[in-house]
Amino acid sequence: MAEPAGYPPEPWHLRGRMHGSLWCVPAAELPTLPPGVRPLTVAGRAFVIAAWVDYQPPGVLSYRELMVTVAVRDLPSVTIPHIWVDSPVSLAGGRALWHIPKELAEFTLADEPEFTATAHADGSLLAGAEFTRLRTVPVRLPLAFSVLQRGPRRSRVRVTARLGVARAAWRVGAGGPLAFLAGRRPVISLVARDFRMRFGGT
Repeated sequence: MAEPAGYPPEPWHLRGRMHGSLWCVPAAELPTLPPGVRPLTVAGRAFVIAAWVDYQPPGVLSYRELMVTVAVRDLPSVTIPHIWVDSPVSLAGGRALWHIPKELAEFTLADEPEFTATAHADGSLLAGAEFTRLRTVPVRLPLAFSVLQRGPRRSRVRVTARLGVARAAWRVGAGGPLAFLAGRRPVISLVARDFRMRFGGT
């Protein structure tokens, strides 16, 4: 049964597809992180993942998302400084349950023959991307980590997915919240064609 605000109680069991890229970014150029949350750095550079997620049935919610995460020192953990969704229900639940600072955006996604995506907020481009799949791991791989937000609020995440390596090209809105990625080339890009996620709970 959903909470009064309309979002499901935790944990959320989600299914879908993810296309993401990893960057190494000077720590001084990172967006603001929650108080007390410190980025993992190597030679002054931090690790940033930006990902497009298309949550689909039979998951508890269906919506689209553009998310930016930063690896933090309390491994294996990340924090989410920026995230946009096209679902008011997901926005309300993410903020109330896990202190995730979700905002609303408009998305255009296409997945055939290759993945393309754009996200706009208040009429301005947040980001766009094109992914070309190169190869896929034939087995389903498990992954477990935590999301640290203000509080600190720790939320546990468990995922299984078939991962694939991809080539990606990104563009970000000039002067927008993702401008710190402008002109940078991802270190690696990955695709999860059919992930299964358990977010939150004990």
